[in-house]
Amino acid sequence: MERDKKNDITKRMHWTSLSFSPDSACHTTTYQTLVVALVLSRLDYGNAVLVGLPGYLYSRLQSVLNAAARSIAGLRRSDHITDTLASFHWLTAPERIQYKLATVVYRSLNGTAPSYLAADLRRLSDMPSRRRLRSSLTHQLDVRQSQCATVGDRTFATAGARLWNSLPADIVSRDTLPRFRRELKTFLFRQSYPSILL
Repeated sequence: MERDKKNDITKRMHWTSLSFSPDSACHTTTYQTLVVALVLSRLDYGNAVLVGLPGYLYSRLQSVLNAAARSIAGLRRSDHITDTLASFHWLTAPERIQYKLATVVYRSLNGTAPSYLAADLRRLSDMPSRRRLRSSLTHQLDVRQSQCATVGDRTFATAGARLWNSLPADIVSRDTLPRFRRELKTFLFRQSYPSILL
């Protein structure tokens, strides 16, 4: 049932991205704004729960992004899309999910997310057994061991802590959310497009 739901979502997003087409009356930036509002907002809504998906499901989400970019740029299906995605400053599907999850973790640690999310995260510096270790001086989180490797590793407490610990220290130590988001997007953009210089 979950698989049918994901198929239905990607079909609807493909239809939405392909049912619009820029014509001479619609300016390209207006059309791009429309696609971002209708397609990408739908793709990004609640995508933090999609962390840890199998690769074939990431590729379906990526195909929606590719179709939206091709539609905006007026490219054919056979045209190369990576440079176009980079010129729009769009992250790839896995990095979009990481961006959303890292933002939710940041908000949880700084008290701007719901309290039930913040209760799932523990800083190593707050744990009495770790106070004398070097790791207690960092911004790292405790990664809880899960009983079930497939589903348990995808929980917010586990996936969020792992992602947070994998980020560079200069990003996670930012004091404001806008600065954190800006530097996180730059970091993930470099991961998405390593051959493109900023």
